Amino acid sequence: MKAIVAGSWFDGTRHHAEPVTIVVDDDRIAEVLPGDRATGLPTTRCGFVMPGLVEAHCHLFLDGGELDFAARTRHLDAPFERMMEVARANVGRNLAAGVTLVRDAGDRYGVNHAIRAGSRTLAVRSAGIALRRPGRYGAFMAREIATLEDARAAVRELAATADDLKIIETGIIDFESGTVKGAPQFDAEALGAIVQCAHEAGLRTFAHCSGTEGIGVAVDAGVDSIEHGFFMTGDILRRMADRGTAWVPTFSPVHFQWRRPELAGWSPPTIAKLRAILDSHAEHVAMAARLGVNLVAGSDAGSPGVAHGAALIDEIRHFLDCGLAMEQALRAATSLPRRLWGAEAADVARGQRVDLAMLDADPFDDPVHLGAVAAVLHPDRASAVASEDPRGGP
Repeated sequence: MKAIVAGSWFDGTRHHAEPVTIVVDDDRIAEVLPGDRATGLPTTRCGFVMPGLVEAHCHLFLDGGELDFAARTRHLDAPFERMMEVARANVGRNLAAGVTLVRDAGDRYGVNHAIRAGSRTLAVRSAGIALRRPGRYGAFMAREIATLEDARAAVRELAATADDLKIIETGIIDFESGTVKGAPQFDAEALGAIVQCAHEAGLRTFAHCSGTEGIGVAVDAGVDSIEHGFFMTGDILRRMADRGTAWVPTFSPVHFQWRRPELAGWSPPTIAKLRAILDSHAEHVAMAARLGVNLVAGSDAGSPGVAHGAALIDEIRHFLDCGLAMEQALRAATSLPRRLWGAEAADVARGQRVDLAMLDADPFDDPVHLGAVAAVLHPDRASAVASEDPRGGP
């Protein structure tokens, strides 16, 4: 038995401004008691405690701190062990930021599965390798499927090893034109069949997509979660709210392109388009919150300038900038994704499994405190003290 005493806390749903004592017995929370009542027990003290954070969209094999685009391209042909070194460093960065569960959004090399199997520090939900049309965007994270039979065979294979199925539904954004590159990869009939096959195999689905046409196809096909979702519309959001479709808006990659335009050589007109894209995205996230869409925090960590761990904190701040309350933003990064994925709950409540992030101070007083993580605690893992800067390099 041991105790954690915090000056304030977030239980996964609500903020509590008063002190709390959490009594831990092996891998479970035995008691949640008001005030400082840890007499006689080994005690850890902190300013604030909450469930461990969840990063809903990342690529562990990619280093978000690598800003040399030629080096990033070379990395895609690096030896497997080098990719594993990068992924292990990213595990540490996540823990340093209070993240205890990540959903890896795909790689074609199997790094995500290998880290999931070997990690005793970070829980990993792995999509394995995603699906895409031949010759279309997504080569670094997806396999090509030309026919519906190819898709069914791929889903059957992935169901044996993957936690979720990722589908590449659209290309990426052309920032100079302010549009999505190319038409959707799968039409409504094909995508609907893939989603049905995945659901029958017990896999939840999430789709890389932006643009009104691609997002609309994905929502109508029954995809469980929209990833990125730039150029959203109010009509689509209402359909998502009705269906219970989740949205992971991933502000961070586009925000970095806007913040550091010189790295890609963006012109002033393109910079203005980037800002307009971000502003529209923020408006639609605010609308999604009002409509009751399941908003989930994921940063696309591993993208250029999107550092594992630290970027999820940035993503929470982007939600706050959209007008979400801190409780809403933290639910999007703790309890909600766990519930949507069918993962074990990590709420701060009696009988729950221990999965906690301890902070130096209360982020409800100032969001800057989200970056002051003292330690994380999980029963299957040693306590991981956040003694490194999560923004640093490997």
